[in-house]
Amino acid sequence: MAKHTLMGGKLHLYQRKNSSKWQCSTYLDGRNWRETTREDSLALAKDFAEDWYLGLKGKQRAGELKHGKTFKQASDQFLVEYEVITQGQRNPQYVAGHRRRLRLHILPFLGELTLSEVTPGKVQEYRVHRIQTSGDGVPPARSTIHQEIVVIRQVLKTAQRHGWLPSVPDLSPPYKTSGKISHRAWFTSSEYRHLYTATRERANNPLRERYRWQCEQLHDYVLFMANTGLRPDEAGRLEYRDVQIVRDDATGETILYIEVRGKRGVGHCKSTTGAVVPFRRLRKRNNATPTDRLFPNSHRELFNTILDELGLKLDRDGNRRTAYSLRHTYICLRLMEGADIYQIAKNCRTSVEMIEKYYAAHLKTTLDAAAINVRRSKPRRHSASKKKARPPRPKPLG
Repeated sequence: MAKHTLMGGKLHLYQRKNSSKWQCSTYLDGRNWRETTREDSLALAKDFAEDWYLGLKGKQRAGELKHGKTFKQASDQFLVEYEVITQGQRNPQYVAGHRRRLRLHILPFLGELTLSEVTPGKVQEYRVHRIQTSGDGVPPARSTIHQEIVVIRQVLKTAQRHGWLPSVPDLSPPYKTSGKISHRAWFTSSEYRHLYTATRERANNPLRERYRWQCEQLHDYVLFMANTGLRPDEAGRLEYRDVQIVRDDATGETILYIEVRGKRGVGHCKSTTGAVVPFRRLRKRNNATPTDRLFPNSHRELFNTILDELGLKLDRDGNRRTAYSLRHTYICLRLMEGADIYQIAKNCRTSVEMIEKYYAAHLKTTLDAAAINVRRSKPRRHSASKKKARPPRPKPLG
């Protein structure tokens, strides 16, 4: 291995085996520092090494020489561990989202800092930076920044587990401890009727004959989702063998019994009667085998096209409607019809708290007018004009 000594023996220049690039190293402030010159030429490598060494000396005099692992090194370790440990437990797209948030937003701002420099104040600066530097002029949603802070906290927890950081700092947002609770975008009864009428018309009269299958699939998708409350990812995994047409003993109606595989693992769902006919049409149209999927393709583009045509893409509060809105519609319509909130939560594989927070809070039918407008009877007042009762006259003696 070729070696050279510079700066009176304080700076070393060397080449590793099987590499044409020169490396430089020095010992400063109680530790070794190494850097690649990225140069094949010895003369250029010497110039780079001397500039690098003098830069380190200047930082040492100014007290700016950093020690310890950087946030980027901790994030690399976090991604390796997270992908392995959560394999089969987390959706791959969710894991990829963490990697994307780190690459696009977090590492450009925090990557070169040492772990000790990632303080609550620096994270607050990151929040301000994200809001002020949004590319399209629209600041990121509060939930988006919250997800990015979750990733930062996970990286710092990884560093703590490996002994690179004594404790994880408090990253809770100042000034605003709770955000505004808004309802999820859904379709009211009239809007839902308007939607499935339009999808049925498109299925019967497609713009091109070659689009007929996609239009028919979309129509049955809308009806199926709004009568089962499934999440879009759950419907995407659904196979024909997971669905049974049964007669419910409690109601005497014909419904679907569905074995659901999704973010909560394996769960169960009982549909309304409105999901039976779309399921039968799907099975007949596709000549399905038990292992075929009900919805093998995404209907996002056609669904959004119809929403735009109907003017239903946004609700009155500006919330964007997606396929997820059909699940929200199922929950809201069931609550409006008086269904038990606990049974709805079980059937939708969620919690009562989530339904109360995002669905029941804005439904007028959950308010009991009889309990709100109760009137207590007032005590009767005695008339002031009544004469006071005279005391009884004493009986005469004798």
